[in-house]
Amino acid sequence: MTTPAKPTLLWDGECGFCARWVRRWQKATGDAVDYRPYPEALAEFPQVRAADCVKAVQLVLPDGTVLSGAHAVFQTLAFGGRARWLLWLSQRSRCFRWWAEAAYRFVAANRSRF
Repeated sequence: MTTPAKPTLLWDGECGFCARWVRRWQKATGDAVDYRPYPEALAEFPQVRAADCVKAVQLVLPDGTVLSGAHAVFQTLAFGGRARWLLWLSQRSRCFRWWAEAAYRFVAANRSRF
């Protein structure tokens, strides 16, 4: 298992919709998080499955833990000191966590339309 020096968000690297959001997140997090296209980085992270990357962003933490989807986004923003309330709420409310993940899956499945 590979553990990065700092949190690393793996994304598809091609989708214009995703690229726009990754640029926004990069501005919000500064150098607290690395952003890498998963096709280029996947070999470095054997704990991450390509099939999971196709479905959602994957955040690899320095301890090797992998977060996915909305949870990964909320944790990424929290590392940058932004929107920590979203992470807090998702960790404490099953209803919010379910809603956030459902919304994430819907957008991910329809990102070409967005």
